[in-house]
Amino acid sequence: MSKPETTDLLIVGAGPTGLAAAFYAGMRGLSVRLVDPLEEAGGQLVALYPEKFIYDVVGFPKIKAAELAARLVAQLAPFHPCYALGERAERLLPVDGGFKLATEKDRVYHGRAVIIASGLGIFEPRRVGAEGELEFEGKGLEYALRDPKAVEGKRVLIVGGGDSALDWALTLKQTARVTLIHRRNSFRAHERSVEELKAAAEADELEVLTPYVLKAVRGGERVEAVEIENLQDKHRRTLAADVVLILAGFLTKPGPIRDWGLAMDKGKIVVDTRMETNIPGVFAAGDTVTYPGKLKLLQVNFGEAATAANYAASYITGEKAFPGHSSDRPLTPS
Repeated sequence: MSKPETTDLLIVGAGPTGLAAAFYAGMRGLSVRLVDPLEEAGGQLVALYPEKFIYDVVGFPKIKAAELAARLVAQLAPFHPCYALGERAERLLPVDGGFKLATEKDRVYHGRAVIIASGLGIFEPRRVGAEGELEFEGKGLEYALRDPKAVEGKRVLIVGGGDSALDWALTLKQTARVTLIHRRNSFRAHERSVEELKAAAEADELEVLTPYVLKAVRGGERVEAVEIENLQDKHRRTLAADVVLILAGFLTKPGPIRDWGLAMDKGKIVVDTRMETNIPGVFAAGDTVTYPGKLKLLQVNFGEAATAANYAASYITGEKAFPGHSSDRPLTPS
């Protein structure tokens, strides 16, 4: 096993909550290491929907997910954080002076305190069970799209009725021939997105078919066509398609964290008002935590990150928790 590397604070998760926690820890003068299984900081913002617009972050009327992630990374940069990307945290053990975190790459990191900001945990796409679905994964059938340029000029079938499905439909209609199918006549997306989708369909900018489900994916080396079924009359149709984008959500599970001795409730980490877990010195924030009245909002997660970071700093230094103010410590990129 590799020689341990030490920072004041270990943060499990380099998504928006982890990045925000690292920033506030930096404001308190702590050295930080972020550990994340993804190869790029930003979490689901960059892994699942980088082109999606986010409307509920204070200070931004709207901002693309990838841009928000980039700004969080840039804001943190002056504090010179350490990143351990592409590494999944496997084991957390208390040791003299803090904690030892081991990853699946046989690396060990030491910290005096820990913040868990692992989001929803390990996630995998929710498959719809269509014939040929597994066969064509990565051959025109995808569960996430990083670059809209990859489907320019192509016939794209989008499966889903949530925010991600509608966001991608509205984005891709500019450069691709988009058909969206959903198993219900109503959508589980932001009201404004639903209105925009209906307007685009009426303007013949894309096609919306409900209530339809994907039954089969056909083709040779890559996707060439799909078979869909109307749930009301069971009539089936065959549509030409180059790309199938299934956005039916993700299945999540805590992963190795469930074996760390943390108090959990329905797969979420239980925290107190200081965002501290049942293990002294281990804090948590974001979608991975639960407490009475918890709201699952990015803006709330940022507040939890600030709380966790400042109480982690207090745990490390023994000083009273005090957030400090950015006006007292101007930040300039170095």
